[in-house]
Formats: sequence, C-alpha cells, structure tokens
Amino acid sequence: MTTWIEPGEAMAFAFAHHAVPLRTLISRQDRPIDKSKSALADLKLIAKITFGGELVLRNEEEKRGYKGPLFEARPDELIISKIRVDQGSFCVVPAIGPIAVSPEYPVYALNKDRIRPDFLARVLRTPSFTRALTQAKSGNTTKQRIRPAFFESQAVPLPSLDRQREIMAAHDALIAQAAALDAQAEQAEADALADFEKALGYGPQPPLPDRPIFIAQFRELDRWSHDAILRGRTPSDHNDRTFPAVALADLGEIVYGLQKHPGNRPGEKARPYLRVANVQRGLISTAEMKTIDVSEPDFARLRLRYGDLLFVEGNGSRENLGRVAVWREEVPDCIHQNHLIRARLDPTRVMPEFAAAWFNSHAGRRHFFEEGKTTSGLGTINSAVVRAAPIPLPPLTEQKTMIAALDAARAEAASLRAEAAALRDRAARDFEEAVYGPADAEAVAAPGAA
Repeated sequence: MTTWIEPGEAMAFAFAHHAVPLRTLISRQDRPIDKSKSALADLKLIAKITFGGELVLRNEEEKRGYKGPLFEARPDELIISKIRVDQGSFCVVPAIGPIAVSPEYPVYALNKDRIRPDFLARVLRTPSFTRALTQAKSGNTTKQRIRPAFFESQAVPLPSLDRQREIMAAHDALIAQAAALDAQAEQAEADALADFEKALGYGPQPPLPDRPIFIAQFRELDRWSHDAILRGRTPSDHNDRTFPAVALADLGEIVYGLQKHPGNRPGEKARPYLRVANVQRGLISTAEMKTIDVSEPDFARLRLRYGDLLFVEGNGSRENLGRVAVWREEVPDCIHQNHLIRARLDPTRVMPEFAAAWFNSHAGRRHFFEEGKTTSGLGTINSAVVRAAPIPLPPLTEQKTMIAALDAARAEAASLRAEAAALRDRAARDFEEAVYGPADAEAVAAPGAA
C-alpha cells in the first residue's frame, strides 16, 4: 500500500488568486436509489468517465449484470472517479436527466454563486491540480484510489465570477479556433478523396429503394451487410467508370500471415511481427511491436517487403473492416500474423500508394462491406474476398498524379492539425497562468489546505 499523504501535508503553487479548499465550493451528495422501486432498465447507469471527461452510459446488457448499490447524480453536479480522477476521469453531469452511479463515483453539488461548473472542471484538469492527486492514492497497485476527503481538501484558486467568465471566454475562443482548424483539415482530406473517386468515375451510392418487406435467401444470412444484398438486386449503371476494374488477384500475390500458437512463443528465432493493432487505415503504427518465433522457411515466405499492402481481416465495425496500409520497411525483418492479409502487387501496373488510397476510399471499401461475413455481429473478410476486390487501373502516370494530389491535401491537413494542437496547448498554458500565476512562480504552501 502506498504512503498516505495527509491533507495538511499537500503542497500547492503560487496562486494568482485567493485559494480556498474545494469543500467550501462543493458538497458531497448521498442519494441512494431504491432499486426495488426503480427498474435498472429505466435508469441511466454510468459505465465510465473517459480521461477526456466524456460520460459513457451502460447498455441494456451491461445494466442487467449490475448488482451493487446505486446513487443519484443530477445535472450540473460533479462526478469523479476515485481511481482515475487524477487522469481526468471526472465530469459535470450534462442536461440529460439524473444519472445512476456506483459508490466508485462520488457526486458533488456545486455552489454556483461562487464557482462556474466549466471553470471548476477546467481547473481540475490542470497539471497543477492533478500533480497533488497523483501522489495521494491508496490501495493496491492496480486499483489505487483517491480518498474523497483528500480531494475535497485540495485548494483551488477562486477568482470572482466575472473573472472566471473572462478566463473561460478566452480559453473557449482558442479551443473554438482549434476546432475550426481541425474541421478545415477534415474537409480538405474529404474533398481530395472525393476528387480522387470522381476521377475514377465513382461517387456516393444512390439511396436504397424503399421496400417495406425484404426477404434474403438462406445462403445469404451470414452476410454482414443485408443492405448490400438489397443493393446487389438493385439495377445500377456502371458505364460512367473512367477506367476498367480488375480483380486484385490479377495484380499479384495475396497471402495470410503466421498463426500464433504456444509453439512459436518468442525464442531463439524471434522476429518482429505485425498485429491488427499495428495496421491502421493508411498508417503502420510501430508504437508497440511484438515478436514471434519463425522458422527459416516461414520467414523467407512471409518477410515483408517495401510496398506490400496489409489488409485487416476484421475488426468489428464498418469503419475498420478491410482497412489497409502500405509497408515501408518501418521495422527490419518483419512478418505479419494471420489476421492480416498481405498483397504484393506488380509495380509495373499499380502503385502501392494508389492501391491503398483506393481501398481506403468509400468506393474501394464498398466491396469489403458488401462481401463481409458475420457469425456474431462482427464483420470479417477472408483472402478470397481480398483476391476478388475490384480496383480501377489508370496508367501509372495518372496514378502518380492522383496520389500527388492526395498527398498535397494530406500535408495541408497535417499542417492545419498541427496549428490546432498548438492553439490547444496555448489555451491550456494561458488558462493555467491566468489561474495559478506565471509558470516560474515560486511554490508555496497551499492557502486554505487543511
């Protein structure tokens, strides 16, 4: 068990404003819910609060499995997580009616005559505040908790309500500017992708016909998208396609990776390998690489080469099904596991970057969504689906021109996102300085901490 820091031992910072203990601004609420009178199905039951402060509710199945006591939290009240409040797991209840919480989530009413809910939420998210909480957990190493009494004893700066309003207005203005830049980045990429599809003769799919009764054949029941079955029976005109499409199998080799089993745990022949988590849409992530034992014949057969395409076999949602990225030798001597499907294409006919852009586009992904299968509600594809995937084939010169346009739009989007991130950093710094004083101010004992 970690050493407990008594409330009076906490240290704080050179506040720019008079500071008071939290307990003078908030009051603990204890409103038990009588489950004999309130059916779980009718309650908005908390599942978690994300580190960003988003309140996530349990679904119907998760509610049925809950057995413990519940308490009520009302709009504009503060909910914190005993385990993760120092990581940002807290929120002010939105105006969606009362929320049911477990004992792991203390509830507090705010004195709005002294502090604004948005201002308090922002103060609690500052590094100056969370540093003290990080040192004050008790419990085992996996589920350390903040004691509510310690949380309530923490000193926070308290400007006047008018000054709180001014500080939040300046902060929110920067955040709004950042959001606008992010929206511009999204739009730049979306426009470039729409131009890419249009140049190939593809556009948004027309609406499905309105059929009050739709009957699928028995052999089609394992198809993940029943919309795709209906669309397949709806006449459509493909005469506007700019270039003829070919099956991916006509352009090269398509193979599965190595299956994991107890016999190939990392040992003397360990090699790095790619998992589903490493292959994002249009991006290889090497943040967490793992190794697996590989025989020399398997290594020779499965070693990834620059320009290989890697398709995700299945990852549940439509957004993730069939996502693809180009391998660019990010890690030497790497292979891939069997939940990834590798395509090694003829470079004299198709650029890997063009193929990846196509299969990550709305039009290119359509094939995987229409042909994906399911046995449990999670969509999957297999190597046969990848082999049959159609891809339009412009001349290489046109492929290069199209990819150059996409790359330019992505570079513009990346610049806009970097500018947005800088604005968010500035908003955080400006807020902390307005509340706590300059960053190099000398730390002092917390006023009012007791």
